[in-house]
Amino acid sequence: MLSSKFFKEHYFAQVVTLLLLLLILVIGAVPGYLKGNWQWEEPPPVTNLKKLKQIRQTGLVLPGWQTIEQAEQPIGEQKWSLQLIKKQDTKTKAVLLLLPQNGPRKQPQVEWTEINGWGRSRWGQWDIAQSRLVQFTVKQPQAKVKVKARFFRAATKEQTFAVMQWYAWRNGGDPSTLQWLLADQIAQLQKQRAAWVAVSILVPMEPLGKIDTVWSEVKSLGETVQDTLMTNKL
Repeated sequence: MLSSKFFKEHYFAQVVTLLLLLLILVIGAVPGYLKGNWQWEEPPPVTNLKKLKQIRQTGLVLPGWQTIEQAEQPIGEQKWSLQLIKKQDTKTKAVLLLLPQNGPRKQPQVEWTEINGWGRSRWGQWDIAQSRLVQFTVKQPQAKVKVKARFFRAATKEQTFAVMQWYAWRNGGDPSTLQWLLADQIAQLQKQRAAWVAVSILVPMEPLGKIDTVWSEVKSLGETVQDTLMTNKL
């Protein structure tokens, strides 16, 4: 069971983020108001939108991993890239689900809820346990990028998965839509955007086992996915 300390820290972080977002909105809105236009009515374009949209048709080419199959997968009211991948020279397999931003006004909203529904529909069961927040770091030439993600066990009638989920953008990642909105508002102040891709990784594991046993494998794959997105798509 999660401690009350965790909830207090999480709540405090959310409040701070919300206050920062409100401050940024006010700072960004005042100049537009004085000039007679509102910045959020015409957000800056997403310059790499074409590359992002290609993800649905092609998936990602990941170093050290082989794509067994890839297809566009309807999940909820959206179309994701579903990619079955295998680590080279091993028997390790994983399912990689990617939902790229498809328009300048498209925001992340209910992606994790839709994945839960898809899991129940596909396997007849999607029981979540051992859920927690995790963090990993991706080393880029210019900086180290920190990413937070949801990490949990999903048990189905056929298979148990270790699942990791987050929204990836150029200089970060987080499972919270609020955190992405904050990053996007900061980018808009510089006439840029924080283009995003929803990432959901499913790694098969021992039935009803402990997700800690596969954490290193999931973490390594998460780092590869984030690095590839930042290098080639975002």
